[in-house]
Amino acid sequence: MATDIKDTTHAVAAAAVMGLLPARPRLLALGEPTHGEDTLLDVRNDLFRQLVEQEGYRTIAIESDCLMGLVVDDYVTSGQGTLDEAMERGFSHPDLGLGTSAANRELVRWIRDYNDGRPASEQLRFAGVDGPLEITGAASPRQALTALHGHLSARVDADLLPCTAETLDRLLGADDRWTNPAAMMDPAQSVGRSAEATELRLFADDLVALFDEQTPHLLAATSRDDWDRARLYGRTATGLLRYHYWMADTSPGRMTRLLGLRDSMMAENLLALTRRGPVLVFAHNSHLQRDKSSMRMWDQPPLEWWSAGALVSSRLGDAYAFLATALGTLRHQGVDTPPPDTVEGLLYALPEDRCVVDAPRLAAALGDARPAPRVSPWFGYAPLDPAHLAGIDGLVFIKDVPQS
Repeated sequence: MATDIKDTTHAVAAAAVMGLLPARPRLLALGEPTHGEDTLLDVRNDLFRQLVEQEGYRTIAIESDCLMGLVVDDYVTSGQGTLDEAMERGFSHPDLGLGTSAANRELVRWIRDYNDGRPASEQLRFAGVDGPLEITGAASPRQALTALHGHLSARVDADLLPCTAETLDRLLGADDRWTNPAAMMDPAQSVGRSAEATELRLFADDLVALFDEQTPHLLAATSRDDWDRARLYGRTATGLLRYHYWMADTSPGRMTRLLGLRDSMMAENLLALTRRGPVLVFAHNSHLQRDKSSMRMWDQPPLEWWSAGALVSSRLGDAYAFLATALGTLRHQGVDTPPPDTVEGLLYALPEDRCVVDAPRLAAALGDARPAPRVSPWFGYAPLDPAHLAGIDGLVFIKDVPQS
């Protein structure tokens, strides 16, 4: 069996990845089984450079706030601000260290250097695909709603607008009403079903509908980039208001709905990005896999929802490809040598430190005797589920991950 498995491996390179696929995908997804490890981000950076130079990829998207990502995109495309400002203001999830990561900084620096002096049509783009969501809750819809309203009010007749900027400001109130961290655990603390929030949802829906109705005029009056950005504001505003609505829910389906809404927002952002050309997206395996995602919280039964990858794959078909990443050791987190009867253990026995595995061929080599699932002693690392091999196009295996 070891010989068969060895025959499924290749060097981690764009050419090897493309060799596993029937055609160049519009969206190539590279998953990670844990957050905060620069070794994994270095692999991502190397692969993205090769995809740019060899396969014509022009956008990289990561699991970070889609609105904050605009700060990074402005920096890499036009030099707006500084690298330090882009790192400080352009990344969310501070608990994961996205903005302080040396590998993320190197990625942003490289994209800016690549773009310098190139026409806009040849420049690389950066995007966040997550909603403005953190573990402790969701952002106020103010930024997205007021930006969409401002875009429309500058370009269409005021009589067509469903409300004024002053009305939006009054209904939004103080932003800390929306960002109250107590609302994540206590639905009664959420303002998502207040009279003001209900009215804002209707206004947001009307603003998005007006934006869609006015598309020919808006595209003639502004650039495609400005139109894309306003469209992002629209879907973010409606998505955030929907998320806050379900934060105020008291039914047993509350958390499942919130998890599903987050991935739905990610999926819509990804689909919008593919209209620019081929995209590499980097996020947790659980957000990119084709199978249903699951998570256990407290002593409750596992929660299950469809990931962004599953949603996008159902729309794009073969134009979506998924590379999962699996690890051998993460010793600084207590994850030691994998048991030999797991997928990670079988790959760990190979001599390569890093490789790309043809997942369908690996599944065929294993036959019906699928390895046992690996069990992680640390909650922050999610081992590969052997049952998911059939839904993976390729498997990136990294033998040992040193502390970043």
